[in-house]
Amino acid sequence: MTDLLFFDTDCISAFLWVNNQSLLPILYPGRIVIPKPVYLELSKPGISHLKRRLDMMLANKEAVLEEIIIGTDVYMTYYQLTEAPTGKHKVIGKGEAASIALAKELGGIVASNNLKDIKSYIIEFGLDHITTGDILVTALQKGLITESQGNIIWYEMLDKRRKIGASSFTEYLSLRERKNT
Repeated sequence: MTDLLFFDTDCISAFLWVNNQSLLPILYPGRIVIPKPVYLELSKPGISHLKRRLDMMLANKEAVLEEIIIGTDVYMTYYQLTEAPTGKHKVIGKGEAASIALAKELGGIVASNNLKDIKSYIIEFGLDHITTGDILVTALQKGLITESQGNIIWYEMLDKRRKIGASSFTEYLSLRERKNT
């Protein structure tokens, strides 16, 4: 699988908050895309340490920044998601919208933990989707972390108020296993 991963703010920041973003380029070399609206959300003064970590990833070419240009199909999708949703859809955040619009129009995978807001769009547009938990499972499967290390990372993320779907990595693994059987 060589699809690009379009990260929304919540998913990339889960790793940035715990200073564990180094896992991402090891798992997904040359595939990490940060939409410009996500970068802007991480540019707020109160979280400048997150932006510095992201800037380091960009400088080291571990991730690339992707603009959304007015007048393009990507922009039209982004505008629809953030300003003028159709049908029963609701307006979603700029980071989520940017990752969905880019994945839809350029082809790729949406990296987001915000299933409540994006699930209907993921289904409608037929997009692939991963979460922070899925990324940590991949790290476990590739031998980059142990389950114990996964639990430490998970607890640190929870301590930074990240909503990642379970009370521990072990619980996440169990829930995932039950879902897949």
